[in-house]
Amino acid sequence: MIIVGENIMNKPKPDDRSDNAERIRKAIDATKQNMEAAEEMIAETSDESTKRDLSAKNERRKAALPDMEWEMREEAAHKNWQTHDE
Repeated sequence: MIIVGENIMNKPKPDDRSDNAERIRKAIDATKQNMEAAEEMIAETSDESTKRDLSAKNERRKAALPDMEWEMREEAAHKNWQTHDE
């Protein structure tokens, strides 16, 4: 804790990226599961508005996956680099 005048400021936590790759992998898996669930709902509903909304959401998810996978590879490489550096 740092005290500046009358203000108390918390010290920032050190950058701990040790579990980032796994956390991102879980987010990717959840995104893919959400896409599958949305596809099932699209197939089951007759509401055109819902179908459009779910399809649009799945398009955004699909577009996000390559960046998420790139970020996961970067984090894994960083973790491997740190492991070899120690």
